[in-house]
Amino acid sequence: MIRVDMGKNNCRMYENQFPDAEDLVIVQVQRVAEMGAYVYLLEYNNIEGMIQLSELSRRRIRSINKLIRVGKTEIVVVLRVDKEKGYIDLSKRRVSGEDITKCEEKYNKSKAVHSIMRHVSETCKVPIMTLYEQFGWDLYKKFGHAYDAFKLIVQEPDKVLAPYAEHMTEQVKEALLTNINRRLTPMPVRLRADIEVTCFGYEGIHAIKSALLKGQEVGGEDMPIKIKLVAPPLYVMMTTALDKEMGIQKLEEACEVVAEIIKEKGGETRIKEKARAVSERDDRLLASLMETLEKQNAEVDGDDEGEED
Repeated sequence: MIRVDMGKNNCRMYENQFPDAEDLVIVQVQRVAEMGAYVYLLEYNNIEGMIQLSELSRRRIRSINKLIRVGKTEIVVVLRVDKEKGYIDLSKRRVSGEDITKCEEKYNKSKAVHSIMRHVSETCKVPIMTLYEQFGWDLYKKFGHAYDAFKLIVQEPDKVLAPYAEHMTEQVKEALLTNINRRLTPMPVRLRADIEVTCFGYEGIHAIKSALLKGQEVGGEDMPIKIKLVAPPLYVMMTTALDKEMGIQKLEEACEVVAEIIKEKGGETRIKEKARAVSERDDRLLASLMETLEKQNAEVDGDDEGEED
């Protein structure tokens, strides 16, 4: 028998009441029996399905409790759906690693959309099912996923929401925009690459300086790149970007420019750490390291002066 949670704000994430055969779904284990495990389909308003014992693992099963536990979430594939009798047969053993990545990505998007829709529902006192019927499920059809539509709303709200103006109240529109902007507006990401630059040729330090300046120019005004000396020959390239991948690409391009120029001058560049996103903690550690090295240099300079006197 299919179990459905009928709470006022509970609702399936997709228009179809049931998944189709071969769909990947996220489930939570409800109870374990001799024949297999009974689970709730989290994306379909917690309707019940079953993973038979033979579909839990490719290996020989000695203890079902070691394979699956009550309360744990699993990614499974739908084998059969009998809508009349209310049976949904699922398989865990037929899910590949690639399937898991794909399903997790889709579920995380759907969960973010559902969270926004639920908050709008609670704020405006409108049943969440009504919101999905008015615009939510249609956004899935038009944009492939409502999450992608929500991201576009951040940039072009009127363009995306115009077709739903007749059914959407100003209160719902305002609550929707507020939630989307708060949760989906991209935040700048700090990025850094660590490189070692040396040049023992005729131009020496001047060649290094010239190469690093050319590297900085790669960033431009939209994504300025800063280069700081940590301790010879180690330098760090830093930038911030709304698009992480684009920022990493810029830093990698800057590293290539530095490497090409310094090579022409008889020098060498070595990537100590590739371009990556860094946290505030990483920034603090870098600042602390640079401060320590600066103090050590100051102490050495003082010792030299004392010896000369």
